Amino acid sequence: MARIAGVDIPRDKRIVIALTYIFGIGKSVSQEILKEAKVNESTRTKDLSDDELKRIREAVSTIKTEGDLRREVSLNIKRLQEIGSYRGLRHRRKLPVRGQKTRNNARTRKGPKKTVAKKKK
Repeated sequence: MARIAGVDIPRDKRIVIALTYIFGIGKSVSQEILKEAKVNESTRTKDLSDDELKRIREAVSTIKTEGDLRREVSLNIKRLQEIGSYRGLRHRRKLPVRGQKTRNNARTRKGPKKTVAKKKK
């Protein structure tokens, strides 16, 4: 397995998809990295030469990924909570932040249903 930005990327996948296993790199950013490193997108990870891997690592090092990005996101959420913004309150209450309705859905954020006794419509 190739190791880029502290993450073992899968050997048998195309490199454009394998780079998306790194937190902070999606498909479009992956394509830009490979263009900058002059590596073909359809190349499998196991077929990369050491020189190509080195160029990819250098290109990835210019982008904020993994630990730094996770830390920045958590600090942003903490800042929103501290200043008492609406978004910060939604984060604190573990409710959807981006304006979604919560009457019927939002089970991912709210968790399993908590049944209330004798509640009828």
